[in-house]
Amino acid sequence: MRALLRRLGVYLLAAWVALTVSFLLPRVVPGNPVAGAVARASQSGACNPQCVVAIELQLGFGVHTSLWVQYLQYWGNLLHGDLGHSWSENAPVASLIVSYLPWTLGLLGVATLMSFAAGTVVGALMAWRRGSWVDWVMPAATFFQAVPYFFLALVLVLVFGQTGTMLRWFPSLFGYDIYAVTPGLNVPYIGSIVGHAILPAATVVLASIAGFIMAMRNQMVTTMDEDFVLVARAKGLPTSSVVWYAARNALLPVVSNFTIALSLVVAGQILVEIVFNYPGIGYHLYDALGKLDYALVQGIFVVITLVVLAANLLADVVYVLIDPRTRQAA
Repeated sequence: MRALLRRLGVYLLAAWVALTVSFLLPRVVPGNPVAGAVARASQSGACNPQCVVAIELQLGFGVHTSLWVQYLQYWGNLLHGDLGHSWSENAPVASLIVSYLPWTLGLLGVATLMSFAAGTVVGALMAWRRGSWVDWVMPAATFFQAVPYFFLALVLVLVFGQTGTMLRWFPSLFGYDIYAVTPGLNVPYIGSIVGHAILPAATVVLASIAGFIMAMRNQMVTTMDEDFVLVARAKGLPTSSVVWYAARNALLPVVSNFTIALSLVVAGQILVEIVFNYPGIGYHLYDALGKLDYALVQGIFVVITLVVLAANLLADVVYVLIDPRTRQAA
């Protein structure tokens, strides 16, 4: 329990730092969001002082109040779930993010789990069959990992996407066929979502699987030289049982590496969503940056930070639960 509480304290501190940075960035970078919003409002007519005050309240930038007061107001709004108002969408930021988040979490969750599971199995097989044809998997996986996410996504679109020039097997734009299906719990809509997610998910898996393969392979090579594995072999246990015995113990450090890989996958998926116009957090973050919608950008940054920290905390909790040594050390 103390180990979990200590980790929770670390993540709460990280969350406070990240949210404070989110508050400071729009206020220290060059430019004035309020002035920009006033200029846009003035294009359709004169913006009087009451209009300026309304824009300040809407954006959460009290240019006539101290930074400390704005900071306290910022935290008060966060604790009440108020992330501000998006001028480009004319809607509360929180409601917009709620509509964007399922797309990102669904794609990220499925793709990351597929990458982790496949990488773990392949890594264990490579360690057990060292010197065989399986070793050729590692150079291929490393090549895909070295390619930037956005470039790999563009290549997949060119080769397999319906907007490409070669095979044209899979949809390559948006999250579903907006012209042919009706959103809801129906088979055509769900099938369209799955079809449109194939190429983005394949991009994430191909670009991230090498890290999991390498981590599991290296840990398995070390574990197979441990005494308990040698004893299991000497007792004549079946090969499958020995491999499973070694893999269970090698998997523990790989779970801890999962937390580091997750942050990299999240950053890469933002680029993937931009390439495929996938209606998740990353695509709308890019769109909000282009429109200078500071409230939406800030809200999305806050949510991405909290989701990544929550996922890392969950991985740490799982690691503490499956490894008794961490509980004993605490």
